Amino acid sequence: MRAGVELRLGTSLGFGFSTWLGFAALAATVTLVPLVPAQAEGAAKAVSAPVPCAAPSELVRLDVPLVRTARRLAGGQPITIVAIGSSSTQGAGASSPAFSYPSRLLVELKILFPRASINVINRGVGGETATEMLARFDNEVIAEKPDVVVWQVGSNSVLFDQPLAPAGELIRTGLRRLKAVGADVILMNPQYAPKVIAKRDADRMVDLIDLMAKETSVDLFQRFALMRYWRLTENIPFETFLSPDELHMNDWSYACVAKVLAGAIAEAATRATVTATAGR
Repeated sequence: MRAGVELRLGTSLGFGFSTWLGFAALAATVTLVPLVPAQAEGAAKAVSAPVPCAAPSELVRLDVPLVRTARRLAGGQPITIVAIGSSSTQGAGASSPAFSYPSRLLVELKILFPRASINVINRGVGGETATEMLARFDNEVIAEKPDVVVWQVGSNSVLFDQPLAPAGELIRTGLRRLKAVGADVILMNPQYAPKVIAKRDADRMVDLIDLMAKETSVDLFQRFALMRYWRLTENIPFETFLSPDELHMNDWSYACVAKVLAGAIAEAATRATVTATAGR
């Protein structure tokens, strides 16, 4: 059964140019983002922080400015974000749907934009590959008229030992469809987890998704590199940020990914606003 999470908040935006510059300065100087517990709408508890949420800026920066997002925020218009993906978007491993990364993303964006009207829609379905996701694009993604689409893809193709070339073509096709409707697009690559990295094509899939993002000029959120940083540089044990199945994330890692992604979205929208203002 497919489970969806949809949360709404806020009414109107009230940010000046100096606030946008503040986001830009923060993104340029901070290399470690502490995890600050925050109440999710409908959640009775905050996410605990067993270790700091490490996020080097070079791993989490979105290269392509989020022009549509910046324009709508500056105009006080509501923002719709659709998260499409498989089980790690749906929230497998979280203690409840309120602790999936899309739910936590909403919480973090509310902290950054407390007066904005933001809607985050979770369209994650466990076990899907790019083929099944593309089949849902029209009814479950494009029909929502998204301003931002975060597409998490690649994990199940690796786990199912599917060939890379067809996956690459499907991802390229999907990205073109999303761009055609004018949405800002963020690709999210596989998780760094024992059951993923044990597969022969894990690194090649990460490289392929990076190539697809560059070819189509969309953003890439480097979840694989971020989680690898936790494990290999910060020496955080897998059991701290993964479920016992050695595949799915847990409350802490979903919250950390959401916090880092929210900051990256704010910075990329800031960059778009600063560029547009400077060009006047």
